[in-house]
Amino acid sequence: MKWPKISAKRKINLLPWLFLGPSLTGFALFYLLPFMDGFFYSLVDSPLNGNFVGLRNYSELLRNPSFLTALANTGKFTLVCVPLNMLFSLGVALLLNKKIQGSNFFRTLFITPLVIPVASVVLVWQAFFDINGVLNSFIHALNLQPVDWLKSEWARAAILVAYLWKNTGYSMVLFLAGLQSIPVEYYEAARIDGAGRLQEFLRITLIYLTPTAFFVFVISTINSFKVFRETYLMAGEYPHSSIYMLQHYMNNMFTALDYQKLTSAAFIMAAFIVAVVLLLFIVERKISRLIN
Repeated sequence: MKWPKISAKRKINLLPWLFLGPSLTGFALFYLLPFMDGFFYSLVDSPLNGNFVGLRNYSELLRNPSFLTALANTGKFTLVCVPLNMLFSLGVALLLNKKIQGSNFFRTLFITPLVIPVASVVLVWQAFFDINGVLNSFIHALNLQPVDWLKSEWARAAILVAYLWKNTGYSMVLFLAGLQSIPVEYYEAARIDGAGRLQEFLRITLIYLTPTAFFVFVISTINSFKVFRETYLMAGEYPHSSIYMLQHYMNNMFTALDYQKLTSAAFIMAAFIVAVVLLLFIVERKISRLIN
C-alpha cells in the first residue's frame, strides 16, 4: 500500500501551526475553557449538579442594589477619568513635543509611574490621603477642618488622582509618537497660507491624531475598569459607597462562593466593554472616511 505523498507546499503550510501550537494550547487551556466554564456557571443555579435556569441569574443580578451601585460607580468613574486622561496626556504631549529645556527630564518623570509596582504606589497615596496624612497636614496648617478623603464623598476624587497619575504617562507617550509622525511640511504649508496656531491644531494636528486618539481612548477605557487594584489596596474590601466598583462586587461574591452572581457580573462587564469598543471602532471608521 502506497501512502499519499505530501507536497512541499503542504509541508510549508503546516509549519506556522507547529509554531502556533503551544500558544494556542495555552490559550485554550487557560482562557477559552475557563471562559466557557464560567459562562456555563452563569446559566445554572449551583456549580455542583446545578439545574439550567437560563438568564435568571442575570435578571436577578440586574435587580440587585449592590450590583447596580457598583455598575453606576464604575460608569461614572469611566465617564470622568477617560476624558481627563486624554486631555491631560494630550496637553503634556503638545508641550513636550516642542523644543523646550528639560523636555527629556519631564518625559522620564511622566513615564516613571509605569515602572513602579502598584503596592508601592498605594502606600504613597495612603500616606497622602489618610486622615493623618500629608494632605491633611497642609489643611490643618491653614486652620481648616481635616477631611477623611477615602471615607467620604471625596474618595472618588482621590482614586481619580491615582488613576491619572498612573495612566497619563503612557497616554502621553502614545500622543507624542502620533505628534512626531505628522510631517512638518504640513505646518509650514499652513503658515504660508496664513493659518494661525488654532487652525493648525484643529485642521492638522487633531485630524492626523485621530487614530492615536482612538487607541488612547480604548486603552484608557479598559484601564478605567482595572482601577480595582488601587481602590482595593487603598480603601479595603468595603470602601465608601462612591468607589464601590464592579470588581469589588465580584471579589465579594468570590469570597462568598456565589459563583452564579460572580460569573454573571463578569460577563455583563465583559459584554459592556466589548460593546463600547465595537462602537468606538464604528465611530473611528466613519471619522476616517470623512477625513479621507
